[in-house]
Amino acid sequence: MNDIGTTTFHDVKQYSPKSPSRQLSSKYKSYYQADLPTISMISVKDALKNQILSLDIDMCEPDAENAFFVANLDEVYNQHFRWKSLLPRIEPFYAVKCNPDPLLLRLLASLGTGFDCASKVEIQTILDIGVDPSKIIYANPCKQASFVRYAAEHNVKMMTFDNSDELYKIKRYFPDAQLVLRILTDDTMSLCKLGLKFGASLDSTEALLQTARKLDLNVIGVSFHVGSGCYDENAFIDAVHRARFVFDQASELGFNLHLLDVGGGFSHSRNCDGITFEKIAAILGPEIDSLFPPNVRVIAEPGRYYAAPAFTIATHIIARRTVLSNGDVQTLDMDTVLNDETQTRDDHSGYMYYINDGVYGAFNCILFDHQVVHPKVLFKKGIFTFDEILDEPVYNCSIWGPTCDSIDCISTVSSLPVLLPGDWLYFEEMGAYTICAASQFNGFKKSNIIYTATNPEVLAILYDAYF
Repeated sequence: MNDIGTTTFHDVKQYSPKSPSRQLSSKYKSYYQADLPTISMISVKDALKNQILSLDIDMCEPDAENAFFVANLDEVYNQHFRWKSLLPRIEPFYAVKCNPDPLLLRLLASLGTGFDCASKVEIQTILDIGVDPSKIIYANPCKQASFVRYAAEHNVKMMTFDNSDELYKIKRYFPDAQLVLRILTDDTMSLCKLGLKFGASLDSTEALLQTARKLDLNVIGVSFHVGSGCYDENAFIDAVHRARFVFDQASELGFNLHLLDVGGGFSHSRNCDGITFEKIAAILGPEIDSLFPPNVRVIAEPGRYYAAPAFTIATHIIARRTVLSNGDVQTLDMDTVLNDETQTRDDHSGYMYYINDGVYGAFNCILFDHQVVHPKVLFKKGIFTFDEILDEPVYNCSIWGPTCDSIDCISTVSSLPVLLPGDWLYFEEMGAYTICAASQFNGFKKSNIIYTATNPEVLAILYDAYF
């Protein structure tokens, strides 16, 4: 046993009411036993606190005070049953590109989700954890030929297309594939407008279906994607009606479509002031039932819905500059900084804080995913302040990453109390399109992950998945 509250899969069984119900092949089992992950059976708050209080900034090894994630696996579990409760007809196929974290993938696989894969590596990753090929959709309408061959060799039959060249490619390399026609939808109400790159317009779908018929290919359904980070639930309704139109087109050409893929764009938020999963489900579920008979299988490709709320990142303030009201940058000696003998609020306009992760790392979501992140104070002057509202004046500030590139700006305008080098900030809902695209530019390492789960059922599921 490790420290109190922490366990590895070598000894997780004592916490689990289950005995293993599913075995992986000996090849996979021996592979993963070589480096089993650790799960802390404590809250996110305690995981953050334990990690920070374990550090002695004056004496620790280089990199010990690096930024780090806490991944709450209970949140993934809860999101899954939220989905099953509100959209019971729609099978989630998790979008691997969003966050391919191994424990996240294994938990979802054990919960019975399918997987949306966009490349050979993603397909291989999912097959390697024991997922049946029928639970994978190769949801990339424009595929590399060798990747199509790989899918054929591993019996991953479901795949999307949106152009005639793709049909000829599939005919050559995987004529037995089960094809899903990706159609264009109105994605103007989304953060990431995928229609700029993918999706067949409705005035081209009939010709594509005719080409598929001429090539004797098996088209089984229609897919769409309203855009990642959709903030208007009505976008799904318009898209479903477009899909129904193509179903009818296909029927007239002799196809018997039996799959509808409603894509991604599902909100994970519980903030009732904006779009929520509940609002989407309340109109999407009934609309599908009214347009498609029960024999039509319905799947979706949620990514951020599962991943975003499960990950919190903690970042260390490594430097600070004080910006005077005239725009000059104030230079302070270390005694002044440590004693916080800076000017009063009336004497300066704000601060520039530098933290040890940035847009070349986990915060790439700001550039690539159009995210706006919100810093909160985690640790200030030796006091742990997670989830607390500080009764202190706040000042304008900007937050910057650690690299030498001026584009590495996390927030141009934030409001925070006065902080010092050595204090910590945290950012919640950082699981989507963060870790997956992080680099090590300028020699800065990717942030490590601490896993937590307090629900014994989650531990039991993961135990079964590994053993």
